[in-house]
Amino acid sequence: MSTSASKIVPFGSGGHIVETACRSLSIAASGLQALEACFNERDFAATFLRLVGMLMNVRGRVIVTGIGKSGIVARKMTATLTSTGTPAIFLHPADAGHGDLGMVTRDDVVLMLSHSGESTELGPIIQYCKRFAIPLLAMTAQPHSTVAMAADICVLMPDVQEACPNALAPTTSTTVQMAFGDALAISLMEMRGFSADDFHKFHPNGRLGAQLLKVRELMATGENVPTVREDATLLDATIEMTRGRLGGTAIVDRSGSLIGAFTDGDLRRTVTGKQNLTESVGRFMTTTPQSVTPDELATEALHLMQERNIMLLFVCENGRLRGALHMHDLLHAGIA
Repeated sequence: MSTSASKIVPFGSGGHIVETACRSLSIAASGLQALEACFNERDFAATFLRLVGMLMNVRGRVIVTGIGKSGIVARKMTATLTSTGTPAIFLHPADAGHGDLGMVTRDDVVLMLSHSGESTELGPIIQYCKRFAIPLLAMTAQPHSTVAMAADICVLMPDVQEACPNALAPTTSTTVQMAFGDALAISLMEMRGFSADDFHKFHPNGRLGAQLLKVRELMATGENVPTVREDATLLDATIEMTRGRLGGTAIVDRSGSLIGAFTDGDLRRTVTGKQNLTESVGRFMTTTPQSVTPDELATEALHLMQERNIMLLFVCENGRLRGALHMHDLLHAGIA
């Protein structure tokens, strides 16, 4: 029997493995509860508010740093801060002493993550901050550690139990760090009034970006919008619909205001009724067409189409026709 095969865990111990997984989750949950409880402490809450105030008013960027597992959390925190309106950049401690400290300016602040507060790799960054009077903010679980003592603002994280049975592998502590980073980013986001529009600017690609698209970014405009007047004939409306290839045409008055719509479905019903194609389209148009504004989210437009079982929406501002939006445009853009 090979060595790898001899180490396969017997099937009968599967229940124990599940218990272990559940225990680790329970310990992690206890760590998050401990962090939440910290915010009920006056000193911790006051420190958090000072931290938020410092980051809100920084003229430069937030330089986030950490080593080991804290470094991985720091990278994630950097990404979350940046995507929610707080300019941030990750500085790897191993690279800091080889020239990357040059990226840190007097307008920046440094946010340092270290569970133990004694990682030697962080030493050069601490010295640099002290030498050039760059604010040093810290997250650590050890109040008397080197990092804690050097920091201008130090957030003391709860000293939680690690899920590792040997209490060695950073597990619960990194979960708590990451949760605190998210709480910090969201607090800053709300303080800045960071909107869905702002979010879309930073997330233009992928599914998330698609869900934040506005109608004006997808709608047909100008000559691409089939349009006729109320006194146009059914034949004229049919020709315009064929030209526009949107499955319908807008009916507008002299001022360009939308007063009706005429679709392929209306045409089929009209032809079935053996109407004369020289008759006015105004007699057969839908007088209450569905419309949206250019600044409506495309997702809302899609929901309206699905709810009303229609394929075409006209886009209006103050009643004036501005464009047209077809279901196919939404689906092609990845709206769901």
